[in-house]
Amino acid sequence: MNSTVADEVAGYVSAVRGALSDLPPSVIDELLEDLPEHLAEVRAEGNGTLRDRLGEPEAYASELRTTAGFVGGFPDPPRKTTWVTPTEVWGNLEPVLRRADVKAGPVIGYEKASDFLILLRPAWWLLRGYLVAMATAWILDDGGSRGLLPRLGGSTLFALIWLGCCVAASILVGRRAGGWSKWPRYALRAGTVLLVLFAISGFVTADNDTRNYDSYPVGDYGGGNPYSGVQDVYVYDPQGHLVQGARLFDQDGSPIQLGSGYPAYCSDPSTGETVQSRSLGYPYCPENAPFTAPQPSGSAPLVPVSPVPSGSVSPTPSTGSVSSARPSVSPSVTPSGGFGNGK
Repeated sequence: MNSTVADEVAGYVSAVRGALSDLPPSVIDELLEDLPEHLAEVRAEGNGTLRDRLGEPEAYASELRTTAGFVGGFPDPPRKTTWVTPTEVWGNLEPVLRRADVKAGPVIGYEKASDFLILLRPAWWLLRGYLVAMATAWILDDGGSRGLLPRLGGSTLFALIWLGCCVAASILVGRRAGGWSKWPRYALRAGTVLLVLFAISGFVTADNDTRNYDSYPVGDYGGGNPYSGVQDVYVYDPQGHLVQGARLFDQDGSPIQLGSGYPAYCSDPSTGETVQSRSLGYPYCPENAPFTAPQPSGSAPLVPVSPVPSGSVSPTPSTGSVSSARPSVSPSVTPSGGFGNGK
């Protein structure tokens, strides 16, 4: 029996003896005569400490009174069930974590890595308070969009006050949690796990929103996206012909994504049938173009018309020029340089 086990056995026996102090000394000696040897055997049979396997010394002493009486014998450890208890899991995991703690410490300049993590506790208390404020605001706001402050009803002042209260409460809990009993500490650890999951979810959502932000605002639109309602994009050349398979890029060569994105689905307005688009560029649904198809080949070309000031007389076309009776062209060119609807 090594020194560590011997110290554990001696401490357990001493605690059991203290719990039986109301009995006569001769009775106590008789009850505990062979207890050290029994505890050493129990300790050697499996993983975990004596407290893990036999319970607290006070509870063991109470059971010893009932089962052993004054005729000797000791209570056996609880029978193992088919379920793996958290105590057994921790008993197997703790030695691995301790070795990793010792080996990782010198890498960061400390005897143990946990010595460095202890220094980070105040920073975690601050972060925990922030996460609590954000989580409660998000829950009370019916899962609304998340910002950087825990706003309720859009109030920045209330958000700052609530954030300060949560941070102060988190610091207070961090300073006093060491003296709490077992179950409150378990509840605190469970809450910590939930906060970490909430933080990861918020980080992933923010990262996804940043990477998929597809608007390129030209001016002040009150903070909204002016292209949020765009479903498809139709590009026309100067002659009014629809350009199919067009791609849009910004000044840095990055693609500009507007609309629903590929794959898109096109609906036939006459039948209501919906089919998946096969176009990888704009427009996704060319049959839904807002303007009619351009005129057939051989017709008179489109002639840009300058706006005529009010009250002036249009010049008379010279001989050989295009007839003043302009053909009906769709899409037509309006005085503003845009496309008409062909009417």
